[in-house]
This record gives sequence, C-alpha cells and structure tokens, in this order.
Amino acid sequence: MTDEAAVKRIWVFIEQEEGRAHQVSWELMGAATKLSQELEGSRVEGVLLGYNVAHIAEEAYRYGASRVYLIDDPVLEKYRNLPYSIGASQLVQKYKPEIFLIGATTLGRDLGSSIATRVRTGLTADCTELAIDPNLKILAATRPTFGGNLMATILCRTHRPQMATVRPRVLPLPEPLPTATGELIREPLDLSEDDIPVQHVGFIPRTGGLNIEYADVIVAGGRGLGSPDGIKLLEELANLLGGVVGVSRPLVDAGWISYEHQVGQTGKTVRPKLYIAAGISGAVQHRVGMANSDFILAINTDPNAPIFQIASLGIVGDLYEVIPELINQVKAIHQGTERS
Repeated sequence: MTDEAAVKRIWVFIEQEEGRAHQVSWELMGAATKLSQELEGSRVEGVLLGYNVAHIAEEAYRYGASRVYLIDDPVLEKYRNLPYSIGASQLVQKYKPEIFLIGATTLGRDLGSSIATRVRTGLTADCTELAIDPNLKILAATRPTFGGNLMATILCRTHRPQMATVRPRVLPLPEPLPTATGELIREPLDLSEDDIPVQHVGFIPRTGGLNIEYADVIVAGGRGLGSPDGIKLLEELANLLGGVVGVSRPLVDAGWISYEHQVGQTGKTVRPKLYIAAGISGAVQHRVGMANSDFILAINTDPNAPIFQIASLGIVGDLYEVIPELINQVKAIHQGTERS
C-alpha cells in the first residue's frame, strides 16, 4: 500500500473555460510525466476548479494524471482570482505537493502568482524547460532572462511547492492513452458569492482574434521586409499554405501589424509544422518563441544571420524575389491538384 504522506506529488493545474480544457494543461501533463520518471516516489496529479467540470477529469487521466482533485462549485463557474486562488491554496495546504505547474496563459499568470503568495513559496515564470536536478532531486526551471540574452535555471531549494508557469506550445503534446483511468477527489470551496468582492456581470468576446500559438503554418517577417507593404506578400503566401502571418517585435513596435502576430520572448511561443522566417535575423529573443517548430525555412540576404543556425533549410537571397517564386510554385501545385 502506498504511503500517501511520502508521495511526492507533481501537480498540474487544469485550466478550463466553459467546460473545455486548455491544451497547455495536457502539454504540462506530458512534462510532469517526464519529471516523475526522474523523481523517485513521485506521482502526477491534476487540480481542477470550476462548475460542472467533472468530465474533464476523464481527459486528464488519459494524458497522465493518476488522480484529480476537483473543487466544483457555482462560485467557480467564471474565473475570478480570489475564489480560484483560495481554492487552489487550500488544496496545496492540505495535500502538500512537491511541484505545481501552471500554464503561462493570461489566466495562469494571474492565478499562479496569487497561489505562490498565499502559500509563501517561490514561482519561476514563463519557463521554457523543466527538469529534475540530478544531484539535488528538485525542480530545475529554465527561463529567458536579461532581455532573452541569457537562459537562467532557477531552483527553489527550501520552500514547497516548487512552482512554475510554462508557456503554451513550448512543450510537446503527449499522446493520450484512451483506456487510462484514475481517482477523483472532491473537495469543498466553502465560499459564497457574498464573500467575493468582484462580481461577474457579463463577457464580451473578442471578435476576429488570431490564435497564432496553435497554427500549423506560420509565414513570419522581420526588419528585412523594409516597409509595411511586405506584410501583404506574407499574407498571400500564408493564405495559400493555409497558415497565418507572424512577425518579430520591431514590426509590432513600428505599428505595421497588431501584437497578436508577434512571435518571441515578449510575444507568442509557437510550434507549427512549418515556420517560414523571411527577413528575420534570428536574435535569441525571437528564436525562443519559434525554435521548436517542426520545419524552419529561413530566407535572408545575410549568410551569417543567426536564424540559419536553427533552420531546417536556408535560402540566402532577397525575400522579395524568393517569396514571389514560392507563391508561384504553390499556385502551380494547387492548379495541378485541381486539374487532376
């Protein structure tokens, strides 16, 4: 029989909205499973808060959770920091996890810091890599620092749980196990609406939003575009490939395109099947956001551009000559498919 007091619990916060789990939760489950293989006596478990969300636990088991702690309460139907942070902190204080992982989403960044403050522990934010230190047997959380010029590995030696937030798409999505099952532990919240100073009065959805993090194809441009007119060229190629446009930070700072297209340390982390980097030099601040792409095609006039160091295929040339030719080639393939 397992000694519950001796179990080193690796927790993953299962973020959900309207009864649907955010994919970063399952990416973290995969990371937690790898950590558990390096940490003797550990177990992967999920933490789920919401209202009428028990069905998500079944999905959590398939991605690696052996147990899910559920607080299901009407007060938690819509995310608000106070009840969520109180509920999660109560679970931490009762079950004492060794490690607690949360997605670095808008919700996760808000919630993670509040939980860490309540339980008086540290939190490493916006991590890009997680491992177990082979000597100390504690979490080694790596994140960019000094404007992305360095990578820092941070250890939380004395306080528990060891907490980290991780960006969506930094980690691979594991394959689910269809027949996996687990244990569900229900816990009360013991809060009423009268205890919450912030009330939910409505939600205005953003229309026309771009979810670049989960795009399969991204055609990205940098300073090499020279002018905002180059964005149209990227859009034409992206549309033909069924993808979206991405950019490096200078183009957003210049007002050429909106922030939701920005890839990099201060933008989005992406993991597409194809990433075309046109006129992007490849500074570390940009690479940290797209280096895990399956296939990277780099186009740059500078043969020594850092982007070529991580590219699957590089073309040294003028993007205003290369991209139109790519467009013609893709059109020819489409026309050939239509004829056949």
